[in-house]
Amino acid sequence: MRAMRREDFRRIDRYAIETLGVPGVVLMENAGRGAADAIEVFLGGCAGRKVAIVAGAGNNGGDGFVIARHLAIRGAAVTTFLAASPDKITGDAAVNLAILRNLRHDVRALDAEALGGLAESLRPFDLVVDAIGGTGISGPLRGEVARAVEAVNAAGRAVIAVDIPTGLDCDTGEAAEPAIRAAMTVTFVAAKMGFDAPGAAAYTGKVVVADIGIPAELVAKLTGL
Repeated sequence: MRAMRREDFRRIDRYAIETLGVPGVVLMENAGRGAADAIEVFLGGCAGRKVAIVAGAGNNGGDGFVIARHLAIRGAAVTTFLAASPDKITGDAAVNLAILRNLRHDVRALDAEALGGLAESLRPFDLVVDAIGGTGISGPLRGEVARAVEAVNAAGRAVIAVDIPTGLDCDTGEAAEPAIRAAMTVTFVAAKMGFDAPGAAAYTGKVVVADIGIPAELVAKLTGL
């Protein structure tokens, strides 16, 4: 499958939800579970490993909540840090956050003071998962998102990005600093066009493609690839 643009992925999501009738929360479950599979391989197994999920308010954060649940099921000790006010988390992401809380997972909302100490909080973990922001981000990061990205990079731990490193433009591959520098990116459906840009590999690391339950031939038909 060739690399795709931001609009291609939006078209696929709309078709899956509106025409096929696949609920967004099912797509999120498929994405998160596929990412958890890749993370388990990266870790060489989950049992006894400590993993931090740093999640934003959007669907990328929702993917992170699904990942947290599946890694915990497989034996990892998982802590989820909310790099956004909980009241900003809505829709399918809120559904998966509620599941984590109902399961009594370790979920920590970061106020301004805690966000300032996030880098130090992440250092005891074996791995940090970047689920802060997704393909919709373009241009320089600001506010809580920028501070969370800076903290993840400053922690000095291996980072896996969910779908795209936060701060890297999906279409151009340009990184308006700060941007996550990942050891591996688990991206969904197909690689992003920006991943082929000069210098983008310094942010993505190894790229692994996970499916979300949409047949490859249908994806090709929708995108003309």
